[in-house]
Amino acid sequence: MAASPHSVSDVMTHTAVAVGRHAGYKEVVELMAQWKISAVPVLAGEGRVIGVVSEADLLLKEEHRDDDPTRTDTPPERSAKAAALTAGDLMSAPAVTVRADATIAEAARIMARRRIKRLPVVDGGGLLEGVVSRSDLLKVFLRTDEEIAAEIRRDVLDRVPAAERLEVTVQDGVVTLGGDLPDRTLVPLLARAVRAVEGTVDIRLELSRPVPAGS
Repeated sequence: MAASPHSVSDVMTHTAVAVGRHAGYKEVVELMAQWKISAVPVLAGEGRVIGVVSEADLLLKEEHRDDDPTRTDTPPERSAKAAALTAGDLMSAPAVTVRADATIAEAARIMARRRIKRLPVVDGGGLLEGVVSRSDLLKVFLRTDEEIAAEIRRDVLDRVPAAERLEVTVQDGVVTLGGDLPDRTLVPLLARAVRAVEGTVDIRLELSRPVPAGS
């Protein structure tokens, strides 16, 4: 059985495409087109991430191509990027990054909050270790139903004595727990634990209380 991916390091691309601060505008465009990526980290020194150039940064040049140079209502930062010729002037800084040991959920929250598609992955010193994208984070949903079910039995049900006899089935990532559960206060705990298993799309509870003896 394949190990469950829990951290960014499990799903990230370890060979990252990056540029130096002096890379030219066209060089950056050509590199992104060649590798079919939407952003590149900008590095300084021995590989420290100092910024990121995205498609949005590059498109400012086209967006403001016909602007009247006498206009004063365009924000200075946008005007500067529209006129930029190198990655150092184009980049958004400081870079939004993530550590390799961050959870997949943490990386997903950063992407959602900052509305970005790719995150440079850095070590404790800010050196580039790789890149993680939205599509990388979705890899957890490629786990088979059998892998998900086996992990739930091993890491969830077998660790809760009152739940070890429950049956678990998984269909297209949707987990169903069925059987007798004497202690119904465990339901929220079990639901949270199952949802935390990577690859789980949803959970359905078909639980019943055991019939008392002599009934």
